[in-house]
Amino acid sequence: MAYQCEECGYDYREVEPAEAVEGIRGLGRRYEAPLSRGLSGEVLDDTLRAHPIEGTWSALEYACHVRDLLTIQRERVALALVQDDFNPQPMDRDARVTRDRYNEQEPAVVAGQLAASGAGLADDFDALTAQQWERTIIYNFPERKVRSLEWVAVHTLHEGRHHLLDIGRVLRAARGR
Repeated sequence: MAYQCEECGYDYREVEPAEAVEGIRGLGRRYEAPLSRGLSGEVLDDTLRAHPIEGTWSALEYACHVRDLLTIQRERVALALVQDDFNPQPMDRDARVTRDRYNEQEPAVVAGQLAASGAGLADDFDALTAQQWERTIIYNFPERKVRSLEWVAVHTLHEGRHHLLDIGRVLRAARGR
């Protein structure tokens, strides 16, 4: 895996685990704005649910994905602490969009859940000892590889930040910008 995301520029080598934890804790605040603040005269609910770019999710669907990712990462971290060679099932991110009806969920509820999941995951990471940070997990995305919990924290922050960019792109397209 490359150390830097070609699309958003996030560089895994430049983020320390403690910085990732604080970034994860702040994701709720960062997602609240696009999920709650529309433009003058805009029906924000419609804009959040729009699919203006073929083959991409709506802004709301991206937010639901990040909420679920944060929840699943909490479960994965807990299991990695007690199971050697923990190999979690993939989260089936694309199937969840339809199965869990992401685009029918309430944006304010999603924003609150995302904030709570991020804060909970950050608290879980904060409680890790130096030895626990080195525990490993067999991570399946973006490639199957043994990863430390330090990497999981840094990767989770990347996912959260990257999908904010996706939301911005979708909202701009939905607004014709």
